[in-house]
Amino acid sequence: MFVRLTAAIAAICLLSSASYATGAAPTDPQIAHIAYTAGVIDIAAAKQAIKISKNKEVLDFANDMLRDHEAVNDQALALVKKLKVTPEDNDTSRQLTKAASHEREKLGKLKGSAFDKAYVENEVAYHKQINGALEDFLIPSAQDAELKDLLETGLKLFQGHEQHAENVASMLK
Repeated sequence: MFVRLTAAIAAICLLSSASYATGAAPTDPQIAHIAYTAGVIDIAAAKQAIKISKNKEVLDFANDMLRDHEAVNDQALALVKKLKVTPEDNDTSRQLTKAASHEREKLGKLKGSAFDKAYVENEVAYHKQINGALEDFLIPSAQDAELKDLLETGLKLFQGHEQHAENVASMLK
């Protein structure tokens, strides 16, 4: 059901990797915007789940996503302010936002267990793709050591999110 978001993220990761291979790596302001945008997307998805779901495991997971992604985004904002860097909007962050908006619309039409299952499956796929992009593209492209450290810390946290989502998904089957 959520093939479009997963496909959009996969395409972005592949395009980004291809650009990186040809020497067109994103700048730190672009990386900051992509990472922040990915967090905003998951915050919006978590808020949607909190409004719609009645399942305790799903609600606990969504609350964890909300708390953790807000905390990482707050750290990212503090870092860019400290470094006097303005995050730069770019095609990747715009495509992520557009795809996520479409998926939230689709999720908004679901109720009960259908919503829970679709939300959690999307979270598994989303975290796999974002974690791959962090590992293979964003972290290696980051030039500033503090930005790279924040991305690496986020990656560890988000890998835990992926595992948590997989555990919740297995409970919903």
